[in-house]
Amino acid sequence: MSDMLQAPLPQGAGYGVVVGFGVAFALGMIWVTRSLRISFNEDNNSTETFMVANRTVGTGLTASAVISSWLYSTALLGASLLTYKYGLALGVWWGASASTMVCFLSLISIEAKRRAPNAHTLLELIRVRYGTTAHLIWIVFCLLTNILNFSSMLLGASAAVTSLTGMDVIASTYLLPVGVGVYTYFGGLRATFLTDYLHTFIIMIILVWITIKIIVVKEIGSIGALYDAVIVADKTRPVQGNYGGSHLTMRSEQCLYFGILHVISNFGAVIMDTGFWQKGFSANVASAVPGYVLGGIASFSVPWAIGTFGGLAAVALESTEIFPTYPRMMTAEEVTSGLVLPYVVQAVAGKAGAGALLLTIFMACTSIASAQMIAISSIISFDIYGTYFNKNATDKQFITWSHIGVVATSIVIPTLATAFNKGGVDMTWLLYMVGNITNPGCIPTVFALLWKGQTRAAAVVSPLVGVCCSLSVWLGTAYAYFGEVSVASTGSTMPCLFGCVTAFFVPLPVTLIVSLVRPSSFDWSAFTKQIHKVRRSEQDTGDAGQEDPEEWFSPEMKRYINRMSRWAAFWTVFTLLGHVFLWPLAMYGAKIVFSKTLFTAWIVISLIYLWFTLVVANFYPLYDGGARKIWIVLRGQVAPEASNQSEAQHDISDYSSEGPPKNSGIKTKVLLTSQQ
Repeated sequence: MSDMLQAPLPQGAGYGVVVGFGVAFALGMIWVTRSLRISFNEDNNSTETFMVANRTVGTGLTASAVISSWLYSTALLGASLLTYKYGLALGVWWGASASTMVCFLSLISIEAKRRAPNAHTLLELIRVRYGTTAHLIWIVFCLLTNILNFSSMLLGASAAVTSLTGMDVIASTYLLPVGVGVYTYFGGLRATFLTDYLHTFIIMIILVWITIKIIVVKEIGSIGALYDAVIVADKTRPVQGNYGGSHLTMRSEQCLYFGILHVISNFGAVIMDTGFWQKGFSANVASAVPGYVLGGIASFSVPWAIGTFGGLAAVALESTEIFPTYPRMMTAEEVTSGLVLPYVVQAVAGKAGAGALLLTIFMACTSIASAQMIAISSIISFDIYGTYFNKNATDKQFITWSHIGVVATSIVIPTLATAFNKGGVDMTWLLYMVGNITNPGCIPTVFALLWKGQTRAAAVVSPLVGVCCSLSVWLGTAYAYFGEVSVASTGSTMPCLFGCVTAFFVPLPVTLIVSLVRPSSFDWSAFTKQIHKVRRSEQDTGDAGQEDPEEWFSPEMKRYINRMSRWAAFWTVFTLLGHVFLWPLAMYGAKIVFSKTLFTAWIVISLIYLWFTLVVANFYPLYDGGARKIWIVLRGQVAPEASNQSEAQHDISDYSSEGPPKNSGIKTKVLLTSQQ
């Protein structure tokens, strides 16, 4: 990197956190996994536990895991750098891209539980409905989604670790996933949920602390002083395309373009990421919708608040002596590599801030890495090995291949990220372009679960047409705008925007036309008839422990799931209208620069929202039964519900008032992570 600065922390701090904390968390999660086996009959040598956590995760832990999914280093670093470049509207658009998609996934989650209660992966549904050809196509799309998301996160995290400690960027790229690979290897999806919670607990406290430090630092001192400093900076360095050249306006062309791009791209990043589906499968039927909705709404605040504070603080402090690059401005390379927030934290909190941000980035990276490892290893074990090499695979064989997948992922992804780094590709480039690859599968995937009329031919043809069109538009637009196809031109806003929009919308008319030319109607019962839980041994007939379709789809359960489905649809529409159309899009039409009073209210509300997220992520899981579970584990006791076999079922009257109706005769597994 040009004009490399002296790192605020020694290299030893980088290796200590990346390696030392990684080993500590790995050992801790191995102990937790063992304790859960003793206290709650959690057998992680079972595929049902490793891949879908026995479908018993409660509302609090589900919400915390969802929030954790949007605390990835790309979001923390990207929201700050883009707010620095384009203004405060960016944080709102980024938050909207998270909340709307997660709330939509609550609808997907409850519909999946209605139609395929024994499902393990998204690809399993595709195979049953559309056959081998479509299944292979979706394997490619889903693997690319997970690989690109993981690589983008690792690129940003390794660059930030290097800037904070001077640690070699290649070393940090390879070492960051090591510890998470170990505990994911032993703990599976349950370990992912637990580490998500622990990491989120610490990250949220640090993020709240950072926002306070930014406001109280001597060079700023108050919200009003931050406003004045940004106004002064905008007079000498106005933002092109923003109303009045100001950072403090919602009328920003680049923020609008990014918002459209990111909302659509995140649709692909969520729908085509098998990790999000597995978290939905793992949630208890009573927890899926409230967990996803609560987590989705709460996740809005992090990119909004951190992007606003980090980006505007950089604008205000860049010309002061405390800023690390002073007396020069940040280079374009430093900005696009995600170093805006690290520089701001160094400026306002010194080495303590650098250390706190280093820990935050490490934890954000490892949380996402664990989920991505589970997702990729599940595709390898369940959808490749179990489908095409050993159709009668048992628990032991699936677990073996899941472990192989975890190890392979922890080696291949850092290698790919290193290749990106050496090729001049940074986090921002991947962030902008990923929708061109992932979006073509979105609508066909949603229709696979929500519309019985989509035919096999439509499912095969539409994403292929979509990806061909998106790549053509993306590369063609880059050439048309810049006269060349290069990393710089293909990572620019407009080529990525046109390509992503094309990728998302082209498959819709294609799948409708093909489906209506030769219509057919899919029988949803095929999911329950053909998707079963994994046999525990060669002697297992495969029927034990399966959800009984007649029992699962009783009239009471149907009414409950219908009610949850309506609530999920309501929150999807509500967040889409509120977080996209009635907030940033409506304010885009107002040609104003924020007054100091409006800006103060904006900052105060973002802080309140951030504290709300902290309560949801940190304390609600404890209230929702987590504290009782921790107490049982620490005392070395065996939970009452674990006295029976792990497959024992309890009457539905055990549910809380938020669960399915009482006295319905429906049976369900014990909620191991949700208060009874």
